[in-house]
Parts: sequence; C-alpha cells; structure tokens
Amino acid sequence: MPLRDLTRLLLPVECPGCGAPDVPWCPRCAALLTAPPRRVESDAPRLDRLDGVAPLPVWALARYEGPVRGVVVAWKDRGRADLDRLLGPAAAAAARALRPDVAADGSPLLVVPAPSSGASRRARARDHLHAVSRAVAGALGGTHAPVLRRVRGSDQVGLGVRARGGNVAVRVDQAALARAAARRGASGRPVCLLLDDVVTTGATLAVAERSLEAAGADVIGAFVLAATPPPGRAGTPG
Repeated sequence: MPLRDLTRLLLPVECPGCGAPDVPWCPRCAALLTAPPRRVESDAPRLDRLDGVAPLPVWALARYEGPVRGVVVAWKDRGRADLDRLLGPAAAAAARALRPDVAADGSPLLVVPAPSSGASRRARARDHLHAVSRAVAGALGGTHAPVLRRVRGSDQVGLGVRARGGNVAVRVDQAALARAAARRGASGRPVCLLLDDVVTTGATLAVAERSLEAAGADVIGAFVLAATPPPGRAGTPG
C-alpha cells in the first residue's frame, strides 16, 4: 500500500468546514475565505469608546458561522496547524485589498497579533496567530510584531459582553515594540494594525488598542479572520 494511503488510514483527514473526506480543505469551503474584507466594528459593542472618538475600524474576512466556523475552530483548538496554509494566504490576499486603507501614508506598519493566554499557548503548543500575522505583514510591506502579552483572563469563548470586557488585560512589551519599530525605520510613533482570529464583542481589540496607545503607538485598525454575526443577523447576506 502506498505510504500516502497508509497515512490516511492511520490519520484520516477531512475538510473541517464540511467534513469532505481525504482533503485538508475543500474548494467550496476555501472559497468562503476569498471575499473582499468588510467593516464590522459597528457590530462589536465594546469598540464604542464613549468619548466621541469613532470606534476602531475592523475588517473581517468572513462571518464566524457554518463552514468558516468549523475551519477556525479546527485551526485554533483541534490541532489543525496545517490550516496555516489555507488561512495565511487568504488573509494575505485580503490584506492586499486593504493596503490603500491601512498604508496610505507610507508609514512603516507593525502588524500586532492579539495575545493568547498562557494556558491556550501550552494547549496548542504554539501561538496560532503568528503565521497569519507574518502573512498579513508581508502582504502590507510591514513587520510582524508580537508585542502584546496577556496578563489576566482566560479564553473568551462562552463569555457574555460584560464578562468579556472584564476578562482581558494586556501589557505592551516596550522593548519589543521599540525593536520592531526600529526594524521598520520608524522615527515617530509606531503605526500598528491589530490582528485577531475572531471578533465578537470587540473586548480584546479594545483593550489592545488602549494598551498600545498608552505605550505611544498609533492603532489605525484591526483585521480579523472572522466576525461573529450579531443576534438576528446570522446567515444573512453581506
């Protein structure tokens, strides 16, 4: 029996979106990640700053539902690190479409992934966002800059709006931020684009934005792979 067939018997693979057998992902599910990114900050209540300043612009590649949800969950929590090869290029293609919005003035750009909790990193044996962050940074001519550290809280899954807001605190590694900015030749305030896997209430992005601003950076927006549809809008087009 060919080694490839034997491997499939021992370690069966299927598309995490629809369950199609013998493929790491199917063309139909992969196509759901090829639409132009759309703005979703109005659906994330925690991004409302309540100080008259407009909420942080957030672009999402897809809705967090159906096959897309299956892909993201398998990638994050079920050991499917091979999905980096699907999500990285998909995110990079979307980022190129965003380039006029996030790199219009030519400032050196730092792509800053949201930090995972220590428990999540240990369970996954990796920082799952880093491969996607590097792909997005490359597409935008920027630098992958993992400068945020989680200092409190667990994963946000299953938490409501209020609980999410109080669950996360992060700090900025000032030395890492300075090194990343220096690599890009930034002479003023570092310009940052946040990156996360899923946005629901926006609590994580809001805390990250405030922390980076307090550290002297400008946060121009955020890019996420998927956005949870608000109640009553799941499954609607757009």
